[in-house]
Amino acid sequence: MSAAALPPEARALVDALGLAPHPEGGFYRETFRAPAIVTVDGRPPRSASTAIYFLLPEGSFSALHRVASDEVWHHYDGAPIELHTLAEDGAHRSLRLGRDLARGERPQVVVPAGVLQAAVAVGGPFALVGCTVAPGFDFADFDLPARADLEARFPDHVALVRALTRA
Repeated sequence: MSAAALPPEARALVDALGLAPHPEGGFYRETFRAPAIVTVDGRPPRSASTAIYFLLPEGSFSALHRVASDEVWHHYDGAPIELHTLAEDGAHRSLRLGRDLARGERPQVVVPAGVLQAAVAVGGPFALVGCTVAPGFDFADFDLPARADLEARFPDHVALVRALTRA
């Protein structure tokens, strides 16, 4: 989805925060990259931590992907997000990121390193969240698996995989 196709309030946030399209879907901008450099698990040196703004329009999704580090999602504004995780053993979890604690939403959710994750904004024109990754994010560690590969690996979750990947 292009920024021009967004609802006015979401488009205003994209413009005000300087967000750009993200390969997994939605719009983002890195806001912090720690000056401290760390080396972990034999990976190349990287920042100790990074953070982004991430805007997900309703009707779109962040496709199933994995990051090599722990990722903390923070809800800022708009609709809640349904965050799906799929572990190597096939265990699927659905977590709700938002501000309505009485409905089971949480303002912060952690996705462990290496776990597949995808997100959908529900019940509003957009969700604005932040994601903090430690050790810091590097696109070299970003894995956006193909739909066919995920269907083969997770035959019990074919419907989920088809809903949260692009052909």
